[in-house]
Amino acid sequence: MAYTTINKSTDYFDTKLHDGTGVAKTLAYDFEVDMYWTKMRNDVYPHMIFDAVRGNNNRIRPNQTNGEGVAGNTVSFGNSSGISLGTDSGSYGVNKAQNDSSQTAQYVGWGWKANGAGSSNTDGSITSTVSANTTSGFSIVSYTGTNATGTVGHGLGVAPKIVLYKNRTDSTYWYFTTSLIDGSHDLLLLPATDAQQPFSASLPTSSVLNLIANNDTNGSGDGIIAYCFAEKTGYSKFGSYTGNGNADGTFVYTGFKPAFVIVKCSSTSADWQLADNKRTTSGGNVIDKDLRPNNSDSETTNTFVDFYSNGFKLRNNFGNWNGSGQEYVYMCFAEAPLVGSNNIAATAR
Repeated sequence: MAYTTINKSTDYFDTKLHDGTGVAKTLAYDFEVDMYWTKMRNDVYPHMIFDAVRGNNNRIRPNQTNGEGVAGNTVSFGNSSGISLGTDSGSYGVNKAQNDSSQTAQYVGWGWKANGAGSSNTDGSITSTVSANTTSGFSIVSYTGTNATGTVGHGLGVAPKIVLYKNRTDSTYWYFTTSLIDGSHDLLLLPATDAQQPFSASLPTSSVLNLIANNDTNGSGDGIIAYCFAEKTGYSKFGSYTGNGNADGTFVYTGFKPAFVIVKCSSTSADWQLADNKRTTSGGNVIDKDLRPNNSDSETTNTFVDFYSNGFKLRNNFGNWNGSGQEYVYMCFAEAPLVGSNNIAATAR
């Protein structure tokens, strides 16, 4: 029995590691990248997110509240085999040859496929530009805020479980909004480390995001970007778990072999955590490298998590990952489904 129709997760999401060169190059993916999130691993350096809807070189940084900036000759979209990286003439590049210690700069890049630069969407009371991939459940939504109650189309055809908003114009928090924590509409803030708080907007529907008078997600005349994620069996899983405070930690069933996971404690203040299947010392378990989306710190090494054929297991008692009795929310993308429509089963790492 198939657990997914997406047999090859890397047609829609993948993680790539590369050394900076300062020379223009293509970072190869199996798809045309429409959202690119990158971080220099071996230096205190910002996370940066680019997307095809906002256009080439326009960066926003989850570890800062700043509005959108221009990153010089850095990233260009429309490459059918990946993402094009520039020569990094600016201060915030994604392909610098050296870090501040004059070592080779080491990068990680996470890429998602949507649907190019997008098109006009009039499903809501506010017209949006939407780049949507209904197969993988991911869309990029751009709109101009009104600071009033309204709706904006997202193009997925199903209600997203997670929406990540950023005001491009003003210095505001990122809003990570979801119903996964307690069933109601809640939000977590980036780059803040706060516990969950209620979000008074109605939950998204299968066609629109519901907006309220709120500067962070709907500032009057401001450009807003929203990244929308709907769960797809065998490819993506978004949920919550309770920590047990033990190195023999909580197991979280996803129904696939994970490639990427973001975790945030929702019950108390804690750093955000990000791990993936490419940044490991051994090339397999333990997944022992993490980055923190709420700050610019370089990569750290410790015992964090194991990725299995059907989920992930916490391997620590750290409060950011697995504090005793603490509640956590996560989003996870697949390396491979547990069983695909081709009836090929995933193996453990």
